[in-house]
Amino acid sequence: MSSNTFSASAPGRLDVMGGIADYSGSMVLQKAIRLKTHVQIKLRTDYICSITSTVPAGETLHFAGDYRNFLENGNVSYPFARNIFSQNPKSQWVAYIIGCILVLQNEKQIDFRGADFSIRSEVPYGKGVASSAALEVAVLKALTKAFGVTCHGTELARYAQMAENHVAGAPCGLMDQLASAFGPTNALLPIVCQPDQLLQPVTIPEWIKFIGIDSGIRHQVAGASYADVRCAAFMGYTILIRSLGCTEKEIHDATATQNFSCLPYQGYLSNISVEDFEKRYASILPESMKGRDFINQFGRSTDTITAVEPDKIYQIKVCTAHPIYENRRVNEFLKLIRSIPDQPDASAQQTASGLGALMLESHSSYSACGLGTIRTDEIVKLAQELPGITGARVTGGGNGGTVCVLAAGDEGARSVARLHQLVCNQYGENLMLFD
Repeated sequence: MSSNTFSASAPGRLDVMGGIADYSGSMVLQKAIRLKTHVQIKLRTDYICSITSTVPAGETLHFAGDYRNFLENGNVSYPFARNIFSQNPKSQWVAYIIGCILVLQNEKQIDFRGADFSIRSEVPYGKGVASSAALEVAVLKALTKAFGVTCHGTELARYAQMAENHVAGAPCGLMDQLASAFGPTNALLPIVCQPDQLLQPVTIPEWIKFIGIDSGIRHQVAGASYADVRCAAFMGYTILIRSLGCTEKEIHDATATQNFSCLPYQGYLSNISVEDFEKRYASILPESMKGRDFINQFGRSTDTITAVEPDKIYQIKVCTAHPIYENRRVNEFLKLIRSIPDQPDASAQQTASGLGALMLESHSSYSACGLGTIRTDEIVKLAQELPGITGARVTGGGNGGTVCVLAAGDEGARSVARLHQLVCNQYGENLMLFD
């Protein structure tokens, strides 16, 4: 490899618990999968970005263009670059790569003058296993090597999120990027998404398996349902803090400075206990609300990524409640799995059943928010009918993607194989497994 060639890789992830509650500050539990995205960069001096990307299906994508075309008068402007990509959907995949370059130029002042990118991804797109985060993290790792940049703490993961939010236009939380950058394959990584507190990984007993089953329904973080659910949650939080006397100016100042610590509950829905929510807040939230009515009454929400659309109707109550209840479920799940014995005795089996029950509750809550699909519901139902599978839930942003199942012991492993075959046969597709 020549002196101006640099390579890196990063894995996809399986969302075991937490999912969409990340943007509301919940704890989440993530597991890196074995599949990775590999990136090789060869630096140039003519400002040309030549990108070749091979995806799991065998398709190869190509792009070539002058990097300076994505700068506004020679300067980094995320809205300017985002607008370019939004006008050409066929090159939208390039936004995740160019976005990483723009962020590093803006945040670390790299002198980027073009490069050849060779990308080989084992992580399938649209399956809900963080293919975009794996790509971003791998690209950023390679770029930081190329330019001798040091990222401290969770900086690199945050830069990856910035590329996805501000250039690719996908309103994701930070969970996927943190899991790709730091997640182990044989343990669960607990993350408190406020915004990026990494806790000690929890080793998974050998007789417990968390396995993802591809539903065959393509999931997109940038899709309307995910964005609407996120937007509704922030609308609900805004309604709650306004009821506590928080002013529109205080909300404006917090969003302008990105410092939410001065707001009630430090800016996070998940810091509200279930007991407080049920006693103090549930009754004041509307079931649904038209965007225009919210804007007229409250101005804007505290979210800096999504915008309230006047003509849409948002399901405020269920989307606000979800992260509050999910945070409690995830914390209970973490306590249980930390206590689970290494051997599958009767007590351990009971604990595994408790873990599975929490996963099923999470799945039901996703569906209540509108992020379920008939197919993911069918897979979860089939899983419940098989011995050794104690729980299942739709993962990540929902709306398709992957179902995570908990398999206990040899019986559970056999049932997962059977479930996978049943699903493949039922839908006539060769669907993937992720572990």
